[in-house]
Amino acid sequence: MSDFLIIGGGVIGMLTALQLADAGQQVTLVERGMCGKEASWAGGGIVSPLYPWRYAPPISQLSRWSEGVYPTLALRLLEETGIDPEYRQKGLLYLNVDDDDKALQWARQLGKPLVQVNADFVHQKEPDIAITHENALWMPTLGSMRNPRLGQALRAKLLAMPSVTLQEQCEVRGVIRRGGQVVGVNTSQGVVEAGRLVVCGGAWSAGLLATLDVALPVRPVKGQMIAYQAPAGLVQRVVLKDGRYVIPRSDGLLLVGSTLEDTGFDKATDEEALASLKQSAERIVPALADCPVAYHWAGLRPGSPDGTPFIGALPELPNVYVNAGHYRNGLVLAPASTHLLVDQLLERTPLIDPTPFLPTQARLKG
Repeated sequence: MSDFLIIGGGVIGMLTALQLADAGQQVTLVERGMCGKEASWAGGGIVSPLYPWRYAPPISQLSRWSEGVYPTLALRLLEETGIDPEYRQKGLLYLNVDDDDKALQWARQLGKPLVQVNADFVHQKEPDIAITHENALWMPTLGSMRNPRLGQALRAKLLAMPSVTLQEQCEVRGVIRRGGQVVGVNTSQGVVEAGRLVVCGGAWSAGLLATLDVALPVRPVKGQMIAYQAPAGLVQRVVLKDGRYVIPRSDGLLLVGSTLEDTGFDKATDEEALASLKQSAERIVPALADCPVAYHWAGLRPGSPDGTPFIGALPELPNVYVNAGHYRNGLVLAPASTHLLVDQLLERTPLIDPTPFLPTQARLKG
């Protein structure tokens, strides 16, 4: 029997398993599909909230810590698996920001290198970007990750670790209680037992916890994205304008996102979203009008009432933990939120104050 059973094989579930295994624990991870193939695959990979100054201080604390971890994590995974997560640290240009005073004040308070720049600066950095306002904001330290490859690298690493058991295509069908305590789950591959259970099921976490009579206020929020096959180097940096962004990959693929839709667990794409995303993309990079759209897809974010994730033990179920509800910031917050949970699991001094994230009765009421 493992020390820990993790339900959910996204980046958060896999990073939890990696950190526990690094600490000498025996871990079983079960995933109903293939690891890293849901929201962790579908997002854009920006290693920051889109407009970080608009978030509560606890989110900023997590994101700042995670941002510092990703370069080292990417290097470790490349060296140990041969799979390059393609961490790129080329900065982010913010166009048409209407609360730039708030942004600059936030940056000064946190010591972040966010500065106001003019159109000439933007054109120097990105000659093919269309800027319609004289001023923009520039954060030179911001990075991005090729998130599908991050998922592939984490999966390969876990498969190579003798203290980790990875069970994919393994659907959880119910929980097992013994003496009033949760001791495991029934799955499509049989019974899996462990000393403690960790739910990292993203948008599906509420359904999993409903079997324990826990009402977790996490819901699916669909996001559609597209990717152009553009000439390599057309855009070098992440550019954000009016809530939409373009993210370059090293091979010329240019991601554009994203929509926000309350459609339940429907992941279908549609022509209306495609047209809207193309319009946004071509307003940022006019040259994309001559480039083909290579891909169009959708994923489901785990929405929570205020965007603050639930991280910690469940009330009245002290050996059942949750790490879910990151909304648009799952990849952004993953290293820090998993570290914070593992601190609790292993009774270490926590990374930051865990109180704002705990799934208390008051927070579970939404």
